[in-house]
Amino acid sequence: MRNKQKGFSLIELLIVVAIILIIAAIAIPNLIRSKMAANEASAVASIRTVNTSEVIYSSTYNIANVFSPDLPSLGDGGTAANCGPTKIPTAAQACLIDPALEKAVAAATPKSGYYFTYAQGVGTYTVNGDPSALNSTGVRSFFSDQTVVIRAKSGAAAGAGDPPI
Repeated sequence: MRNKQKGFSLIELLIVVAIILIIAAIAIPNLIRSKMAANEASAVASIRTVNTSEVIYSSTYNIANVFSPDLPSLGDGGTAANCGPTKIPTAAQACLIDPALEKAVAAATPKSGYYFTYAQGVGTYTVNGDPSALNSTGVRSFFSDQTVVIRAKSGAAAGAGDPPI
């Protein structure tokens, strides 16, 4: 008499593994694309936050160049203790943006896969958001200035002449 074995044959297991790999090959690119879209949405929101913070900064603090000199001035000035509940914001530490955003400059830690570059002029400012790894953390770069219009460009740094989003 032959003992009946319980379980799956090797062929059945290989077919199941092959089906799982095919499903994963279809799903992973969509997952990566959705992650890049989320990073880009975060970058746009961060630039929008900088624009709003600059409007508040320029109407609150009377400084010669109208806008803040750098991103840390919009945040805690580089020290988290500057924005505590008992601290009064100043032009050097306005406590208007998140510390992660003020530190997301090139050679530092990116915020949601994007680096931000800020430049101040006399009565002007520009802010750029560029992916830390092009085609991995994001596809588009973003730009805004004192006009508070956010502009985008694929594959290269965005500027004032690019189309608004």
